Amino acid sequence: MPHTFVLVHGAWHGGWCWRRVADLLTAKGHRVFAPTLTGLGERSHLMQPGINVSTHATDVVNVIKWERLTNVVLCGHSYGGMVVSLVAEQALDRIGSIVFLDAFVPENGDSMADLTSQVVRDNLAAATGRGDISVPGRPAAAFLVNEQDQAWVDSLTGPQPIGTMTEKLKLTGAASKVAKKAYVRAAAYPNPGFDTALERVKADKAWRTYGVPCGHDVMVDMPERLAEILLEVA
Repeated sequence: MPHTFVLVHGAWHGGWCWRRVADLLTAKGHRVFAPTLTGLGERSHLMQPGINVSTHATDVVNVIKWERLTNVVLCGHSYGGMVVSLVAEQALDRIGSIVFLDAFVPENGDSMADLTSQVVRDNLAAATGRGDISVPGRPAAAFLVNEQDQAWVDSLTGPQPIGTMTEKLKLTGAASKVAKKAYVRAAAYPNPGFDTALERVKADKAWRTYGVPCGHDVMVDMPERLAEILLEVA
């Protein structure tokens, strides 16, 4: 049975990062949408003040709405966990499965700045101090991307709109109402926030959890394994 996947990238990335996974799933007859969020990737020309998580959630909700998608397998990577949590608030009836891929799992009132690492918080503070509207990209090496792909990833990552890190989300817990829920942790990438999220969902029998032995950009480092996991969750 063909499934419909909506894959949401993390900070500094774009829909381009899902190409390998999308090709694998499409080759098996599934439908895949990997929207690039406003201000990033091929939509970097739309960078402006005021872009926040709500903007990005609308990007994704509109794909679901205008493409008439139902029973969606919704996957959010890293910062994308913030986005898919907000998408679930607006399109719960269209989502069949939700996957947090080495991602933040926010609770009501959380912002990315509350949950992220000190390095990112420092970069955010510096950008705010300069009056910038975005936070500069981080090198692929910081995400422990495999060496062969680091130059490719670095050539495509770009600044992240500042409001996506500071907006405090209004959540009722819709994501937890999705029938099939999974958390995938990239074991080689140290991140206390993701460890905390994993432990929290592990305590709930409604969640499946997976570990993959690679860096943070799982869709780049282990696309075959990730495609398998997404199909299993679907």
